[in-house]
Amino acid sequence: MASLRLWIVMDPDGRVGPGKVELLEAIAREGSISAAGRAMGMSYRRAWDLVDETTKIFGQPVVASQAGGKHGGGARLTPFGEEVIARYRAVEKAAAKAVKAELAALQAGVRAADDDAA
Repeated sequence: MASLRLWIVMDPDGRVGPGKVELLEAIAREGSISAAGRAMGMSYRRAWDLVDETTKIFGQPVVASQAGGKHGGGARLTPFGEEVIARYRAVEKAAAKAVKAELAALQAGVRAADDDAA
């Protein structure tokens, strides 16, 4: 089935899309940047770079981290980070609803072309 992947371009600073949002969701779930990165199959460095890039795009932190130590480190989303996820998911849902019929038509066209080729 055809699906929609959405990136929001925040000119001139960068873009926010499914990867960054999924990483934020993983940080919320896992409680750390490194664990979230591992869960998504990426290095800590890559996960940290994406968090840093997202912070720069919006000009405010999306994650609050605590350095390791006797009780270990960790990370949590800031209220703004939670808002970024919620707003991105709302835009994604609205966009999917708006293009549902067009995606179905494209998918039907793909199937029709496959049937004609057979």
